[in-house]
Amino acid sequence: MRRLINNGYDVVEEMLEGYVKAHRDYVELLEHDNRVVVTKKKSNKPKVGIIIGGGSGHEPLFLGYVGENFADAAVVGNVNTSPSPEPCYNAVKAVDTGKGCLYLYGNYAGDVMNFDMGAEMAAEDGIRVESVQVKDDVYSSPNFNERRGVAGDIFVFKAAAAAAALGEDLDEVKRAAEKTNFNTRSMGVALSSSTLPATGQPIFEMADGDMEIGMGIHGEPGVRRTKIKPADEVVDEILSYILEDGKFTGNEEVYVLVNGLGSLPLMDQYICYRRVEQVLTEKGIKIYKSLVGNYATSMDMVGMSITLVKLDDEIKKWLDYPCDTPYWKVK
Repeated sequence: MRRLINNGYDVVEEMLEGYVKAHRDYVELLEHDNRVVVTKKKSNKPKVGIIIGGGSGHEPLFLGYVGENFADAAVVGNVNTSPSPEPCYNAVKAVDTGKGCLYLYGNYAGDVMNFDMGAEMAAEDGIRVESVQVKDDVYSSPNFNERRGVAGDIFVFKAAAAAAALGEDLDEVKRAAEKTNFNTRSMGVALSSSTLPATGQPIFEMADGDMEIGMGIHGEPGVRRTKIKPADEVVDEILSYILEDGKFTGNEEVYVLVNGLGSLPLMDQYICYRRVEQVLTEKGIKIYKSLVGNYATSMDMVGMSITLVKLDDEIKKWLDYPCDTPYWKVK
């Protein structure tokens, strides 16, 4: 195992301790729950609370997006494991200002169950909590409502957080999340497994020199496994799925994310972005803005994903709204 850790069973607590120390101007751990990261940059007026979360091992997702005009709290589970209901509930108690809260997380069964239980606990205290599950991974299911969330999470979080910062009510904040969610499409490729800290073993087996198009960030099955292809061919195949599924006609304006899954060099990510821009330009699709880097990872997995967000003036307004977090800043 090529990791710098101590005890594999302590990685989440030690990571969280290091994170809040490194970013002490932005965040702190909830005093009575060390699985909840809360912002220090609180709004000076009541607003809908934005709570994001899921399993650890995908950093900077989720804790990296807690800050000013973004998430108010992140609930952190064990590696690739949903948070328990209690910290989900504790996050609500910590950030609610009387306007209710919105849970945002990837569409995984454990997350759905435990966040729902957290919402039920909050309801007993008279706090309304709504949820939106991100569903951007195009290959995970032909049915949009059954898809899993991957790197497109960050755009859904950003839109909802902007609506909350603008003073919108809970229904409108939820609408912002759902609209952005529906207009976001992602797909990735894995060239290796990630390594479980507790065992030192890979999550799944992949021969050196192989890749799998469409694989999920936890090792969920993709389209097919084959020998590693040149970057342009990989990007072309991924984009073909995204463009078809999103019904792109060639007149759209998009936000682009080329996301590293943990161990793919930035050099390779920029080579992939180069091809993304070539393909979109050829098809008449205008790139509004772009992000390249590790925004939603799978620990030490070698791989990348591509996300396109189909834009209109409203989604642009949300994504361009100023925010300040350790991993996404908009001025």
